[in-house]
Amino acid sequence: MDVGEICNRDVAVAYRDTPLAEAAQIMRERHVGSLVVVVDRLSGEVMSRDLVTLREHDSIGYALRLMRSRGVRRLPVLSHSGALAGILTMDDLLALIAEELGDFAGTIDRERLREIRARR
Repeated sequence: MDVGEICNRDVAVAYRDTPLAEAAQIMRERHVGSLVVVVDRLSGEVMSRDLVTLREHDSIGYALRLMRSRGVRRLPVLSHSGALAGILTMDDLLALIAEELGDFAGTIDRERLREIRARR
């Protein structure tokens, strides 16, 4: 599985000339912790200068390592042409891991029940 399969394609964005108050309003309305600035800059004091991104085909493991090494919870995801394709958040990764753990737990429970029935 790669990040392109689980990233959120509905990205909250702002533009260079978006006033800071409006950007904050967008964040409140969209219930997001950050905006992706799709033009040079929004405001130098609030914008990350060393942007870290992922490509759609990058692995989940790579995304986790990159988030950990850079100390970030969200990463923009770029298409093969370099266009903004989505955003991957730590919440997205946690939801995936929780779903997989649920699948493991379900498998264990089914196996346990199968063993109980086999003993009867």
